[in-house]
Amino acid sequence: MAWNEAAPTRGMQVPKTRGFGRNYLKTAMLMSFLIAILAIGGQMVGGTSGMLLFGFIGLVFNFFSYWFSDRIALMAHRAQPVTREQLPEVYDIVERLTKKAGLPMPRIYVIPAATPNAFATGRNPSHSAVAVTEGILRILDRRQLEGVLAHELSHVRNRDILIATIAAAVAGLIASLGHMIQWGAILGGFGGRSSDDDRGNVFAALAWALLAPIIAMIVQLAVSRSREFGADASGAELSGDPDALADALLALEQSNQVVPYPYGGPATAHLFIVNPFRGAGSKFLSLFSTHPPIEERVRRLREMRRMTRYA
Repeated sequence: MAWNEAAPTRGMQVPKTRGFGRNYLKTAMLMSFLIAILAIGGQMVGGTSGMLLFGFIGLVFNFFSYWFSDRIALMAHRAQPVTREQLPEVYDIVERLTKKAGLPMPRIYVIPAATPNAFATGRNPSHSAVAVTEGILRILDRRQLEGVLAHELSHVRNRDILIATIAAAVAGLIASLGHMIQWGAILGGFGGRSSDDDRGNVFAALAWALLAPIIAMIVQLAVSRSREFGADASGAELSGDPDALADALLALEQSNQVVPYPYGGPATAHLFIVNPFRGAGSKFLSLFSTHPPIEERVRRLREMRRMTRYA
């Protein structure tokens, strides 16, 4: 059936794109690569037992971070809970989307900031929260706001907070192992070795200590970017309107480059639908970004809309 250009896209079934499945495959491959880097470093530091001990300590620390991630994020950004009477439009949109997605109703918060943005947090769908800034409520119409909220609820449904926590935990362990190896070399921990094989092992360990944390950080950020693509795709499917989210992303990116965000810092940038702590960057710098380029996100969403035209 041909697409009726006059008909609204909202509520229509948007077909899944091939890129949607690739996002999950890419995430799995990146996570496996992180674990492989960690395993190599752990073997260098203390063999299998050393790696397991270090990993256990790191996982315990990150378990507590994950368990309280919603409280930490909401407090860091001064988010305040709001009632349905205070924010009826957001409640109506979220309630409709959660019913459609089969999710429990999250807590709703408002951040007192003029910078337009939004994020979702919580360790699972039953303990989730969605926060919007005052600025986003001013510049987006209802259709665009629904696209943004569908994106954030998709993060909750896709368990992206858990994925991001695990990626950060493994990358943090790799960085800590790298510091241990470097300090071991500085303090003479590798002294007393004379054979060529031992010297080769020392150089290999130092090379790992220098390069692995950088590689791990890049991979961790790539995981974050992959999850943003995934939330864009599933959010567009949930709202039934890819163009609405695309239009919202363009508006948010432009505004975030003009209106500085007053709270938090770069460590929490991955939470937001667009990065509030940077302007446009080069392709090289995009390797160190928590978010994919807006142009690529919009292109993929427009492609979803074109596929719908002939569905």
